[in-house]
Amino acid sequence: MFNIIIYIIAGLGAGIGTGLAGLSAAAVISPMLIIFCGFNPYEAVCISLASDVLASAISAYTYGKNKNLDIKNGIVMLISVLILTVIGSYIASKVPSSTMGSFSVYATLFIGIKFMVKPVMTTKEVQANKSTKAKFVQSILCGIIIGFICGFIGAGGGMMMLLILTSVLGYELKTAVGTSVFIMAFTALTGAVSHIYIGGMPDLFTLFVCVAATLAGAQFTAIFANKAEPKRLNLVTGAVLTVLAAGMLIMKFFQ
Repeated sequence: MFNIIIYIIAGLGAGIGTGLAGLSAAAVISPMLIIFCGFNPYEAVCISLASDVLASAISAYTYGKNKNLDIKNGIVMLISVLILTVIGSYIASKVPSSTMGSFSVYATLFIGIKFMVKPVMTTKEVQANKSTKAKFVQSILCGIIIGFICGFIGAGGGMMMLLILTSVLGYELKTAVGTSVFIMAFTALTGAVSHIYIGGMPDLFTLFVCVAATLAGAQFTAIFANKAEPKRLNLVTGAVLTVLAAGMLIMKFFQ
């Protein structure tokens, strides 16, 4: 019963982060399964990635239905992210291991505080006024940066996407999250399939509970996010990310 409660809490937390800010489920589910339930790290990551697929997909659908998704430039960025993730992973395997495993936690905390202190109030017109060529080039460059960070450090992709889409490409918050979860659905699917192929099928009951809880949390918060006013959305997103980051820091302390 204790484990089931952990699965549900982990899934809901991951889903809320995904639906609101495009946060990777691996940032929440993996440490909780490892610390509280004694899961093997590889299996925990596999379950996290699998939970991410449907949660990100349903979130992307909800954002797209509300016209808060840039599919064209999202696909360009997705290709760059996937290619550079592989390159980054290869380079990481050739250098000494470092203490960069906490990157995603501190990135989540930083971005959460940023949204509360300095909300993203950009409008869609800013991105619409850019030329097609400029958006294409920027999408490739940002995809390269995000992909390399994901591959080299192994975490932080969702947070880096949100930060770069809002701060560098000038997306307003809803479109940034919608585009981010669109990309994350494909990257999570790729990661989940490769993990299952290499390490085998994870515990199916745990997988089912985590997927269902993550999906429920993502759907609820995605609907809320698309209806909320920008200022309120920034505040809520910032608060949720800050709380999640604080929780992850506490878990790392116990670990």
